[in-house]
Amino acid sequence: MSKDQITVEVTDVELDVHGEIKEKERSGVVRRHTHHIGQFDYRTNLPPNSDTEHISAELTNGVLTVRVPKTEKAKPHRIEITG
Repeated sequence: MSKDQITVEVTDVELDVHGEIKEKERSGVVRRHTHHIGQFDYRTNLPPNSDTEHISAELTNGVLTVRVPKTEKAKPHRIEITG
């Protein structure tokens, strides 16, 4: 599968991955061949602290990795106690 066959889109609340796997032409003798073809669509809701401006996607050896970082304001920090 190539990155041209996959689309990753993001809104403020949802991540959508979709694409199409097309059958490759084979030449020569094929004794046994199993190959999935067709369209796929995956959607998931993003947590409210997602930094949608810095989402990255990488396709390596047919494995798609999508990284969704947290926003800085969502990270815990210590509050000074006065009084």
